[in-house]
Amino acid sequence: MASTSTSLTLPVLPLDDEVVLPGMVVPLDLNDTDVRAAVEAAQAAARGETGKPRVLLVPRIDGAYANIGVLGTVEQVGRLADGDPGALVRGRGRVRIGAGTTGPGAALWVEGLTVEETVPDPLPGAVAELVKEYKALATDWLKKRGAWQVVDRVQQIEGVSALADNAGYSPFLTTTQKVELLETADPVERLRLATGQLREHLAEQDVAETIAKDVQEGVDKQQREFLLRRQLEAVRKELRDLNGEQEGEESDDYRARVEAADLPGNVREAALKEVDKLERSSDQSPEGSWIRTWLDTVLELPWNERTEDAYDIKGARDVLDAEHFGLDDVKERITEYLAVRKRRSDRGLGVVGGRRGGAVLALVGPPGVGKTSLGESVAHAMGRKFVRVALGGVRDEAEIRGHRRTYVGALPGRIVRAVKEAGSMNPVVLLDEIDKVGSDFRGDPAAALLEVLDPAQNHTFRDHYLEVELDLSDVVFLATANVLEAIPEALLDRMELVRLDGYTEDEKVVIARDHLLPRQLERAGLADGEVVIGEDALRRLAGEYTREAGVRNLERAVTRVLRKVAAQHELGDRELPFTVGEDDLRALIGRPHHVPESAQDPAERRTAVPGVATGLAVTGAGGDVLYVEASLADPETGAAGLTLTGQLGDVMKESAQIALSFLRSHGAELELPVADLKERGVHIHFPAGAVPKDGPSAGVTMTTALASLLSGRLVRTDVAMTGEVSLTGRVLPIGGVKQKLLAAHRAGVTTVIIPKRNEADLDDVPAEVLEKLDVHPVTDVRQVLELALAPAGLEVPVAA
Repeated sequence: MASTSTSLTLPVLPLDDEVVLPGMVVPLDLNDTDVRAAVEAAQAAARGETGKPRVLLVPRIDGAYANIGVLGTVEQVGRLADGDPGALVRGRGRVRIGAGTTGPGAALWVEGLTVEETVPDPLPGAVAELVKEYKALATDWLKKRGAWQVVDRVQQIEGVSALADNAGYSPFLTTTQKVELLETADPVERLRLATGQLREHLAEQDVAETIAKDVQEGVDKQQREFLLRRQLEAVRKELRDLNGEQEGEESDDYRARVEAADLPGNVREAALKEVDKLERSSDQSPEGSWIRTWLDTVLELPWNERTEDAYDIKGARDVLDAEHFGLDDVKERITEYLAVRKRRSDRGLGVVGGRRGGAVLALVGPPGVGKTSLGESVAHAMGRKFVRVALGGVRDEAEIRGHRRTYVGALPGRIVRAVKEAGSMNPVVLLDEIDKVGSDFRGDPAAALLEVLDPAQNHTFRDHYLEVELDLSDVVFLATANVLEAIPEALLDRMELVRLDGYTEDEKVVIARDHLLPRQLERAGLADGEVVIGEDALRRLAGEYTREAGVRNLERAVTRVLRKVAAQHELGDRELPFTVGEDDLRALIGRPHHVPESAQDPAERRTAVPGVATGLAVTGAGGDVLYVEASLADPETGAAGLTLTGQLGDVMKESAQIALSFLRSHGAELELPVADLKERGVHIHFPAGAVPKDGPSAGVTMTTALASLLSGRLVRTDVAMTGEVSLTGRVLPIGGVKQKLLAAHRAGVTTVIIPKRNEADLDDVPAEVLEKLDVHPVTDVRQVLELALAPAGLEVPVAA
């Protein structure tokens, strides 16, 4: 029904997942880049003309443009209701989109033809009936929504095309349905399509109203049932009163249980409020079961139960010494805590400012040094209950603070459950593996622990489930961790740090003899004295079969020996009692796995060729020995520069660059052929490439390895070193001196080079270790090279 069309050139204003029909007036956000570009282009084109700026409104569905758009005029440019810049655009008529063209501004310009529409006048009877039906359906829908002010405007629309396009305001139409209306050029057909869409929506609405009515009737039925049940309960109560019957056992009467319990004032008040809610709720109400669970939890907590501390200070120290060998720092700290508690109790200062004298200690050290078992010994020495809370892998903040009671299956947090399990308000709570706590979308458990482990706050700790204050100020918290860096700084600041840096070989022998061997004899089904492992065998197990900071692998090695002897006895190959000597170990459990470098053949040692130096490092498993290898590329390959391998971190890579720069600038002074460093590529490698490594303390080791390579002098086998190096050759301080010296001692190293400014850290190293090590504090790399490099006249083995 289209007649003569007019050709237009317009800027395109794309509408993402929106459709504007002729006759509609819509506000558009000018913060949208495409909208702003189209409006500005239209304004530029209309400048100097009398008409309003014109744009082409085109729906863009999933990145694809429709075939027909709407000619729109920019009525006004200003601010929207929310303050953002906007433009008011009125749809005028349909335009069939043609080829693209050029125009002012950054917008896309296209050519288009207007779609002219004609309608018979007067309207045929069928069309008039269609107009009447559409208006009736639209009026019915508007009245249901309460939009009475719009009804008259719809009734006044006379044109078929305008009436059909008025459906564009319907919020229930999908974008696809609106595009279909836009692309239907015949006004009568378009009105028939809009009428069908409106009729389908009203039918769906009638079904929804029927369902809502049925639901409301069900709710009314439940309310009537609730009222009748309450009346029934009242009648039964009156009958019991008339007959003098008891209402039930006291265990079922929560009000009596709350009033009889010894609860703090605020807790009693909160519990009685919940009892009032319980009495008002019906038996079928889910809230009733939640309230009963909450009341049971509150009544089971030991609000006023406390164990008496054992104030026999000497006896407590004896208990700690009997159950753990070494660990003097922890034992001294617990002894100090008990001594102060005793003095405060003697002077009536048990509670000061509402807070009691609890303690928060962080035991940080490598695996197997006895951190977890120490917690139980502390509780035993103090005469307190002991509870272990495993935090490894915990990622939900509700595990610490509890769930809100609105959740199905809500529970109090692990701290409240630990106090409940202990049965007293002053237990020893071991927070095991606190450095393994994670975080995700459910929150950060480490952040929830900030209040728990703060002595200034934990006397008013609030669990999300309980929602009443719980006094944790009398609890002794012991947190264990392997890696200090994994603990958030704010959390670490609330704890007193006690380091457990591992055992010496002598301490391991004593622990194996006095603690591990008796325990494993019992587990292997052997009587005391049936199998005896001599001290020489224990020392070899600790030194050559295991190399660790703790004693877990040593205990496994002892277990393997006992299992082997027990099996041989059952097979008739071994008579008991039997004493295991040093020479029997190879036959029982095989060859040693950790032979010291000094015990190997000189030609087989790692430092048997120039360019290999021995360093010291700290890992999550304690101290360890680290080797550095350096090599020079063939000058004919032309591969100059520095190559680093061994999965090194950024700090360690920078240390290698510093070491190379120092030798290049001071090589002549050190009598080194520095020309090789400029012409040939340098490769530095750290073996055990699968293990990530980082830190500045390998600087002197890399410098020594490169100096050994250039000079051809071997690095002494018995020397290990640690320290950060500067560009001027200064040796700067590092951390973990105690752990590194213990690792050197375990590896059979006799000479250790450390920075001069770390000399004070030697006070922490056990005396028996220092006696066996020749420690050289140095300030300059030149001193390191003098100590570490073998004399120049020493014969150098030729590598194949």
